[in-house]
Amino acid sequence: MLIAIWGDELGAWVAAVELARTGNHVLLQQAAPGESSHRAEPGLMDSLAAGMTSGNIRLCSHQEALQAPWHWLASHPSDISHAESVCRDLSQQGPDNLVLINQSNFGIGASDRLHALLDSARQQSLVCLPDTLQQGQALQQFATPDTLLVGCEDDAARLRLQALLRPFSSRLQQIQWMSRREAEFSKFAISGMLALRLGYINELANLADRLDVDIEVVRQGMSSDKRIGQHYLSPGCGFGGHHFTQYIEGLADILAETHHSTLLNTVLNENERQKELPFRKVWQHYRCDLRGRRIAIWGCAFKPGVASVDNAPSLRVIRALLAQEAQVQVHDPEALSALQSELGQSTGLTLHQDPYTATQQADALLLLTEWPLYSSPDYERLLQLMQTPLIVDGRNLFEPDYLRQLGFTYYGVGR
Repeated sequence: MLIAIWGDELGAWVAAVELARTGNHVLLQQAAPGESSHRAEPGLMDSLAAGMTSGNIRLCSHQEALQAPWHWLASHPSDISHAESVCRDLSQQGPDNLVLINQSNFGIGASDRLHALLDSARQQSLVCLPDTLQQGQALQQFATPDTLLVGCEDDAARLRLQALLRPFSSRLQQIQWMSRREAEFSKFAISGMLALRLGYINELANLADRLDVDIEVVRQGMSSDKRIGQHYLSPGCGFGGHHFTQYIEGLADILAETHHSTLLNTVLNENERQKELPFRKVWQHYRCDLRGRRIAIWGCAFKPGVASVDNAPSLRVIRALLAQEAQVQVHDPEALSALQSELGQSTGLTLHQDPYTATQQADALLLLTEWPLYSSPDYERLLQLMQTPLIVDGRNLFEPDYLRQLGFTYYGVGR
């Protein structure tokens, strides 16, 4: 099948390489992602190069792309006007029976508006396939999805889409068919529910600190109830990421406008406060005076497995530390370049390629991203390197009792 890709979101590049890998011919208007965190997505750049070498992915002009019978749209929310322009061009110059798959987050009802711009008299149709890809796992998730939510109101387009997705259905447990609007709403609803769970467990963890209760024990007790389970129930120093936050903000706006609901806005505001929790703990430990203190940070990516610092807790923590005139020493296996791009050449900030070098003469170590390489460090080496053996564990990665037995002062989230 001949498929034209529109947009520059992660979903566009992942769709391009995976569709090409399964024998389709993919048309792109640019050769590779620009200067963005997409380039660090595991396997993406190699797969893109392989597809171009094989000829299954090739560059084309705007006009040539319009002639394809299949189109995949994964654009940034701010690019809705470009998406509308593409739909108008397809209506006028595209072939009969084309199918446009929309994976963009343009808001609830946007897919219907884009579909209306196509020529229904020539059986041109739009399908909404909400973007459920997670950075760091995107290729695997596209190739072997568990479930798919599909907004499709055209029987012919439905059959064609099933054929296109057939190579990715080996582990597929369910395709849930619904209207385009329902598919968009479902994605917003899923993101909102996950945010509520994260916000709730963080609130409980902060309360556990005051009640001298170990939130890990409480979390295990909660998870034992099958109605609750374990998913998205780990306390920490807040969630980040571009797309996840985007969806939550979008749903919060809709709820506020239609029902004057402040529920998700409260979750978002509290999450911003939670991001500063590691800073507040070290600030209080040193009695509100961090001037000249060396603070080591392990992890600045918004989650392990990615090279992005979009909305990451590390940004708020580092800025707060620098404002207090602390010396900040950061290590991250992937996201240092993104951090430097975000913060520039900040006085008092040094970036380190080795995690232990970052802890040299440190007055505290703050763990902000739970990268696997931090899971079992050389504690004796840390005791020798650090000026003060103080650990603030923003992800509850370490075992508190063991660290305290070794001689560390340990602060977790609700532990």
